[in-house]
Amino acid sequence: MRTLWKRAALGAAATALLALSLPAGGSAEEARNGGVLRMIAHPEPPTLMLGLNQQGPTQFVAGKIYEGLLTYGPDLQPRPHLAESWEISEDGLVYTFHLRRNVRWHDGQPFTAKDVVFSATDFLAKVHPRARGHFGRAEKIEALDDHTVRMTLKAPFAPFIMGFETSSAPMIPAHIYEGTDYQTNPANQTPIGTGPFKLADWKRGAFIRLERNADYWQAGKPDLDGLNFVIVPDAASRALAFETGEVDVLRGGDVEYFDVQRLAASDGVTETRAGYEMLSPTMWVQFNLRSAPMDDARFRRAVMHAIDRQFIVDNLWFGFAKPSAGPIASTTPFYDEKALVAYDYDLKKAEALLDEMGLKKGPDGVRATVRFLPLPYGETYIRLGEYIRQQLEQIGIRTQTVATDHAGWAKRLGDWDYDLSLNLLYQYGDPSLGVERAYVSTNLVKGSPSANVSGLNDPEVDRLFREAAVATDRETRAALFSDLQHRISEQAYFGYLIEVQFPTLYRSGIENLVTGATGLNGEMEDVRLPKR
Repeated sequence: MRTLWKRAALGAAATALLALSLPAGGSAEEARNGGVLRMIAHPEPPTLMLGLNQQGPTQFVAGKIYEGLLTYGPDLQPRPHLAESWEISEDGLVYTFHLRRNVRWHDGQPFTAKDVVFSATDFLAKVHPRARGHFGRAEKIEALDDHTVRMTLKAPFAPFIMGFETSSAPMIPAHIYEGTDYQTNPANQTPIGTGPFKLADWKRGAFIRLERNADYWQAGKPDLDGLNFVIVPDAASRALAFETGEVDVLRGGDVEYFDVQRLAASDGVTETRAGYEMLSPTMWVQFNLRSAPMDDARFRRAVMHAIDRQFIVDNLWFGFAKPSAGPIASTTPFYDEKALVAYDYDLKKAEALLDEMGLKKGPDGVRATVRFLPLPYGETYIRLGEYIRQQLEQIGIRTQTVATDHAGWAKRLGDWDYDLSLNLLYQYGDPSLGVERAYVSTNLVKGSPSANVSGLNDPEVDRLFREAAVATDRETRAALFSDLQHRISEQAYFGYLIEVQFPTLYRSGIENLVTGATGLNGEMEDVRLPKR
């Protein structure tokens, strides 16, 4: 055995922030003890039950309420968390996790191995698209005692140890959810985790307030009295809230990217691009492959040729991105640029492909009309949707834009109720963990925007992912992933756009804000504010 160590208007928002700067029932003097970190939740998360919803806003807020067995450093190496240590057998089949003994749920009940087994084999296996595939690789998951869990795999799976961060495998309290309808359990409104912060109040459209978990298992932590997330719908007001000192932190997407550079140059402001090494988000055009003309590769290739990715990087993301050409981000393992089929920006090539497939222009210049579901994450993403629409119209593809909020977007995508959409995929450190879920036919599950919502059903893609998952040496996995990148890009199953970077701006003097590979989605138990 070998051991691994381990907006509401700005005025309303400002009022809410001022009121929230004190802990519940506390005085100004008490608030200065650990202080309250003030941030923005944008867009407002649809829920804080992280097991049921893993969209970015939910991860950001609920990642302080729930915890996983492990965390990961910027180098993507695992670190102890709810599991204080673990062993992996020499044949790579058996993982044994030793749990901390002083962990309690927010309602006071002890966290035990029963919760881990329930989370892995029941709750997450039913409702979590990534965890379903991850824990489905296990032949058996069992509690050896109250603080020891053994997971025996059906076959070796090299990245298995990478699947235990909070959003990938949040621990769920068995005593709250066992034997219930997970989707309708009342606890979904008042989430109970083991994390350093607990839900104190949520006024929809205004703010979310988390308070310090005084019984947190890490003695003396968290240092903060609480975390406040204000809901500010428009980017200009979010930027103003930061400039006027009403919020302490801006994360990627909170403000327009042209404002990031301006705000970063302000006195007393620090910028970092650290964090998110595990997420490495890739933006794409999502095709619903179940219907015409999206089911024809020539149509998809035409869309790729109609989009200028460098224009998106330079004029919409202001340099906080890079062009993307395939399913695996260049910042994660097994990226192979040479295997990718490149689609240069060329409107003539796009039109020739559409002509070839018989999609001729009508008297009005329109070849086809498709329903387009943009990504409602903020102004930058809205402008991206507008750009995509304009480019498609140049080649005769008319779009009927479906306007919706974030929750509506997720529902339509999860219900396969769209023709084209925009989406952002997190990579999670290994293609078998973060990429595979959006491509394999075994994950053709309705209801989740994080599953295979395109309807992609390619046996060759399935085979390559399957074999890469169980290969035990890196060279074999690399070769399989190279073939996979070629196959997917050649068929243009997705319209790859950019790899997004998430800059973080914060008040200088705040300590330990970004410490791990999931950036601001981390637990924040170590964050310290300057003495006031």
